[in-house]
Amino acid sequence: MPRPRNKSNELAQLLRNYESRNVTYVSGESPVFWESASDTTVTDADGNTYLDLTAAFGVANCGHANPNITAALQRQAARLSHAMGDVHPAAVKVQLLEKLAAIAPGDLTKSFLGSSGSDAIEAAMKTAMLATGKPAFAAFRGSYHGLSIGTLEVAGIKKFREPFLAWLPERTLLLDYPRGNAAQALEYARRAFSRRYDLAAVIVEPIQGRGGCVVPPPGYLAQLREICRERGMLMIADEIYTGFGRTGTMFACEQESVVPDILCLGKAMGNGFPISAAVASPGVMDAWPASEGEALHTSTHLGNPMGCAAALASIAELESRELPRRAATLGNRLATKLNALHASGKVAGVRGRGLMWGIELQDAAQARAAVEKALTKGVLILQAGEQGNVLSITPPLTISEADLDRGIDVVESCIA
Repeated sequence: MPRPRNKSNELAQLLRNYESRNVTYVSGESPVFWESASDTTVTDADGNTYLDLTAAFGVANCGHANPNITAALQRQAARLSHAMGDVHPAAVKVQLLEKLAAIAPGDLTKSFLGSSGSDAIEAAMKTAMLATGKPAFAAFRGSYHGLSIGTLEVAGIKKFREPFLAWLPERTLLLDYPRGNAAQALEYARRAFSRRYDLAAVIVEPIQGRGGCVVPPPGYLAQLREICRERGMLMIADEIYTGFGRTGTMFACEQESVVPDILCLGKAMGNGFPISAAVASPGVMDAWPASEGEALHTSTHLGNPMGCAAALASIAELESRELPRRAATLGNRLATKLNALHASGKVAGVRGRGLMWGIELQDAAQARAAVEKALTKGVLILQAGEQGNVLSITPPLTISEADLDRGIDVVESCIA
């Protein structure tokens, strides 16, 4: 049982004094302030330990403070921590670009590197506009593609858009994310597309993450890909959450043999060090003009050597330990436990794939209570869903069977 929160309470008060009040939610039990983390265990400022069923927003796929990734960062920091990404780049940037081309599906071999998921999405949007000559996008209700002012235009969660509607062009065609019959959902999308001639691309999460771990019906993504081809639209797959083994394959779109035009990556790419990428085919990416000394889209930290080293080490860890396959195996175990929970009548629904699952409850209040109660029992979980009524389960892919079982048992005990 966690000990008293003396230091966390002190830090929470300081946080209130100095941080924008919109950033961190502060309540009686939350937040706990992380002091250290190792694999699946987090230790807070008061010395309490927690089993992490979040992987810190799906970032620590290879486990917190993974020793091989930590060593790679230490070596890189001792050698070179920053270069001039679009003028005089680091050699390790080239190594990462080559590796991304090797692991990305199909002919996706050219990349833009960034520092956040929003960076990757905005690079993809700009690329799609240049490649098609069209200014607008289709996206899905419940989608989360970042909160920068550009990505808000394709945000599918209303509460994030509404304060900024005065600025947003609101050209985005928002579709319902498919939850039932694939054929009906595809016909709905086809009709919606037919009324618009300004769509550069559709942006889709192969599984919605922040939206509540919503899994589309089988065949939907593959057929949506064909509709995009028919209409001369691009498909942008947002795999910032689902990428790097989370759903049981390196990338979720591979499970339907889908090769998007642009693949957006982030979160687990650096296993904790901020780095992201938009990866496209040469035919699409070469819509950008060749640089004549001044890049049209860049940033100070593009291809940061530390991020590149972390990403290369993370990919090596995923491959050598076969963590995507492990996620698939543990996902089957998790599915059995969660389906039994649903059958018991305690929850409204469960859904997921690999080590990315959502437990749907009746309302947000029930979900919030479960999250806070789990915290007092030493387990970290998150709320998700448009209405906040989903518990999100996304542990590191390194989690043991025993810890996975224990964590889910605690979560079940916390559902009123």
